Amino acid sequence: MFAINDVVQPRIGGPKLKVVEVHDDQIVVVPLHNEDAEKITLKAADVSLYKEEGDFGVC
Repeated sequence: MFAINDVVQPRIGGPKLKVVEVHDDQIVVVPLHNEDAEKITLKAADVSLYKEEGDFGVC
């Protein structure tokens, strides 16, 4: 479902996270802009791939 280097976000909201390890139904992540931070283990079902929606300044 997820791969190393994917950018994910918790389904309930929160910061963008980078996947550094993938295990059966869990992933290990770090904050996207602080890869030296403590690793966090999350259930894969609790996150989704990050994607931006909207125009973001496109005229």
